[in-house]
Amino acid sequence: MLSAYGIGTTEFVAVGILPNIALDMGIDIPVAGLVVSLYALGATVGAPVLTALTGRVPRKTLLLSLMALFTIGNMVAATSVNYGALLGARVVTAFSHGVFFAIGATISASLVSHDRRASAIAMVFSGLTIAIATGAPIGTLVGQQWGWRTTFWMVAGLGLISFIGIALLLPRTINVDRPGSLRDQAKVLSSGRLLIAFSMNLFGYGGTFVAFTYLAPLLEQISGFQSSSIGKILFLYGLSVIAGNVIGGRIANLKPIPVLVVFFTLQALGLLIFSFTAYSQVGTLITLAFLGGLCFANVPGLHLY
Repeated sequence: MLSAYGIGTTEFVAVGILPNIALDMGIDIPVAGLVVSLYALGATVGAPVLTALTGRVPRKTLLLSLMALFTIGNMVAATSVNYGALLGARVVTAFSHGVFFAIGATISASLVSHDRRASAIAMVFSGLTIAIATGAPIGTLVGQQWGWRTTFWMVAGLGLISFIGIALLLPRTINVDRPGSLRDQAKVLSSGRLLIAFSMNLFGYGGTFVAFTYLAPLLEQISGFQSSSIGKILFLYGLSVIAGNVIGGRIANLKPIPVLVVFFTLQALGLLIFSFTAYSQVGTLITLAFLGGLCFANVPGLHLY
């Protein structure tokens, strides 16, 4: 879970320190947003390709390599001399993200008894939600106090601790099914049901994270919050995400498809409302809590679908 927490933190923390990066690098906020979007692209492309290419690599060796890549990538980001180097570091770091979650769930399930597999998988992915609630706000506060580079050093430290933990605690031999080849993964795209699920992810989360990427400058320039408040607001958002994930899981057990329709509709409505409430600090906080609750509420339903 610590590895997932570190990876989740480096994904989401850039949102809170985006204005700091833009100011230090002498670039506009929209251009600085590539720090987030290129990371997402790297994780998306890297997951299927690298998972297939590393299918024969021993699982422990692969996990250690991923955390080494993650740690080095964040160290390069922290010491980057220009914006191009920072973007390159973010893309390289993102490669470890997609592959880790692709194999991490299966590895965790293989290490416990059959009746505890679901809990083991949930433990891995809980690192992501906890990262939104605590990692991103803490990293934002660190970046505002000691500079955004310190934030990446902090995340690199998490990666190093995770590397040591995997090296000491994970068995040398782990028996799991090998991932499919690139051809096998491409065949999956012929399933209409999966294409619908992919489309829901693409457009549903695409809309949410476009807004989330520029949350910090929006809070400062539109809502009128002080930069020192960004970390606290991200903490509020993160708590809403955790609550929404729990509630969404319970509701999705009833009728997952109708629930998905309702959640995505409410999400779109929330984003529309935010375009008006963003000018009010109280309205902003209420809307963000609402959007945070919906952010991962549909994840259980998507898995069931």
